Amino acid sequence: MTWFAHIARHRSFTRAAAEMEVTRAALSQHLKGLEQQLNVRLLHRTTRDMSLTEEGQRLLDVLQPALTAIERAVMELGEAHEEPSGLIRMNASRIAARLLIEPHMGAFLARYPKLRLELVMNDGFSNIVADGMDAGIRLGESLHDHMVAVPVTPPIEMAIVGSPEYFARHGVPEEPADLMRHNCLAYRFTSSGTIDRWSFTSPDADGRTVLFEPRGNAVFNDDENLLNAAVQGVGLIKYLDICVRQHLADGRLVRVLAPWCRPFPGFYLYVPSRAQMPAKIRALMDFLVERREQLAHASREAVPAGHRTAAAKHKRR
Repeated sequence: MTWFAHIARHRSFTRAAAEMEVTRAALSQHLKGLEQQLNVRLLHRTTRDMSLTEEGQRLLDVLQPALTAIERAVMELGEAHEEPSGLIRMNASRIAARLLIEPHMGAFLARYPKLRLELVMNDGFSNIVADGMDAGIRLGESLHDHMVAVPVTPPIEMAIVGSPEYFARHGVPEEPADLMRHNCLAYRFTSSGTIDRWSFTSPDADGRTVLFEPRGNAVFNDDENLLNAAVQGVGLIKYLDICVRQHLADGRLVRVLAPWCRPFPGFYLYVPSRAQMPAKIRALMDFLVERREQLAHASREAVPAGHRTAAAKHKRR
């Protein structure tokens, strides 16, 4: 039908064949096959002239806008690999969204004005293919091996933190066993309903793992509420060190048990495939990798005083 439309537009087999870079005989044979399949004559043709039949004109009237739309879609697909455009549907945990997406969304969309972003926050692992997502952000330890993933933060640690007022009232734990005497606030995963256990690694040579289940007087399923409770002096919490650096620097929180907290892979952007990656996904990936370098630099330049432990502060009192 595409070949028929070319013939009809040119009113010439010779000119249509030249444009399509095929032989005149091949073009004539395809048209003859189409007429036989439709059981209708589409063109009146003689050795000198050619014109559309009524049926041929009706078919062309339908084909022309459809073929124009197809050509435009194909052209836009090609452009999508040159200039980032279109919708990115991304799934992220709430803490990842607050750390990596929300603070930089304005800069990202200003850099790529033809992009739109749909952010779906879900603390459970998302099968981005089944959920119709373009990308997701999760901690490296949560990813399946077959995922195409790129780190978008440096390695991070879990930090046990509380307010200076809390430690002034309750003292400072020196090892995980001391947490039994403290009000440790819990986080409950929305997806599974389980309590997030605190995992520690012994700083000595044996490197044993110690698991602790917090049993304080409050349970949260939102990271921000959990953090606010710690700042208010309600109890101790486990939180990503990268997310509490400013709180440590300005003294609203202090850290304990740091030697027991080992670094682990941070957040990753994961996508279904690296093959034929759209420009919009490549743009997102490059942008978040830039932010990773900024986070790593901020970590190296962090003010040492901002990371004083609660133990050190307690000793000076």
